[in-house]
Amino acid sequence: MTDILDLKGKVAIITGAGQGVGQQAALHFGAHNCGGVIVNDFHLDRAEAVAEEVRAAGGKALAIQADVTDLAAVKDMVSRAEAELGPVEILVNNAGNAGAAPTRETRAPFYEVGPEVWDHYIRVNLYGVINCTSAVVPGMIARGGGRIVTVISDAGRMGETGLEIYSGAKAGAAGFMRGVARSLGRHNIAANCVAIAATLTPAIEGRLRADPERLKKMMSNYVIRRPGRPDDVANMILYLSSDAAAWVTGQTYPVNGGFSFAL
Repeated sequence: MTDILDLKGKVAIITGAGQGVGQQAALHFGAHNCGGVIVNDFHLDRAEAVAEEVRAAGGKALAIQADVTDLAAVKDMVSRAEAELGPVEILVNNAGNAGAAPTRETRAPFYEVGPEVWDHYIRVNLYGVINCTSAVVPGMIARGGGRIVTVISDAGRMGETGLEIYSGAKAGAAGFMRGVARSLGRHNIAANCVAIAATLTPAIEGRLRADPERLKKMMSNYVIRRPGRPDDVANMILYLSSDAAAWVTGQTYPVNGGFSFAL
């Protein structure tokens, strides 16, 4: 039977892939004929562990440490990826949240802190997306096509109490993707977003599992009354990266268990 999600030997970079959604996306890609998965993470040991998982399952993978907020490091990552595995035709901008080294102050009210704290969110969730996209787009244009998928949050669609700067950065990333989709569609480059809600990534799983009452209260806001799993999100990322979504661009797809039905 034909695999409509076959990635046809294309090489992909997945940022922040050392755990959670990015890790699962890397495993999905490896299982669907990806020509090579560049497993990026700020922490090399995490990236190497996931790359080994992909290889153990029969896929090709390369672990590369790079901080997505550092444009020079991102360009070096792309150059190395293309030298070792081939042209990058798929980019998944997954790195996000409060960055690689969040501080206690990142959860303080935004009006009590300033740019040095706001930057934790803005640099990784917005500039990280811009950096990685700008690094791969010239090659995609030259080759006549590509797929870019950016993981945002329902916070960027609806706003989130206590996460105002994060919400703004994620909304900015979505707007950037729409602009990229409009300007680069003539080059057969598709750009889309996946918006997620409460998903059991390492960043939140421990807190939710340790507090069953909090989890129960949170899930009362969801139509499907369970937290998301990394594979729920990875399924959509895989679809948008494949030719099954060849005529889809400039869109944001919520994978949120019915937390919001907002357009």
